[in-house]
Amino acid sequence: MSDISMQGAHTAHAEHRADQAAVAQSIHNQKLAMWLYLASEVVIFTVFIAAYVLFRIHNEELVHELHETLGTVGILLVTFNTFLLLTSSWAMVMGLRQIERDNVRGLIQWLSLTALLGTVFVLLQYYEYNNLAGEGITLEYAREAGEFQGFGMHFYVPTAFHGAHVVVGVMWCLAVMLKARRGRYSSGNHVGVEVFGLYWHFVDVVWILLFTLIYLV
Repeated sequence: MSDISMQGAHTAHAEHRADQAAVAQSIHNQKLAMWLYLASEVVIFTVFIAAYVLFRIHNEELVHELHETLGTVGILLVTFNTFLLLTSSWAMVMGLRQIERDNVRGLIQWLSLTALLGTVFVLLQYYEYNNLAGEGITLEYAREAGEFQGFGMHFYVPTAFHGAHVVVGVMWCLAVMLKARRGRYSSGNHVGVEVFGLYWHFVDVVWILLFTLIYLV
């Protein structure tokens, strides 16, 4: 092999390694940005949760009465909704597994299920809010007699804030599916799917905490 050919091969190899390093750095940066964003969201949700816990400590009987007002049917509805969200997170994992195998169609199918379950979760939450409003539990005031005074704010703010995150997640999921249809993802390039997965799993974990503290404890 001539010196020119060897030099060209070395140059091509160096460029290939540089491209790989650039891609690896880009993946690292995207994941780091998402982790930093999620850290800021943890702070916000922690404030909401701490406020509810303090309210609960000072209003034990009120919250117990509220649980009785919701009844078994209300708790079962939210439990079912929680199951849907957990299932959507599992579907997200399955979708990521498919794209790691270069199965774009499988990714789209599983993400379709994720988006569908997320949408149903939001709709059922809206239905729950309507039922609570019918019981007089609103953001500003709870019932005319005021026996649930103050609960509405501590309940609706964290759950609605979480619901907004689910709505954003569903739209993001649809965007990922659109990119997948356009051939943007493969086994060697699926960081966009991974970053979305981090967000969706975060939303799932936060809801488990809210569900446990607000509905079960």
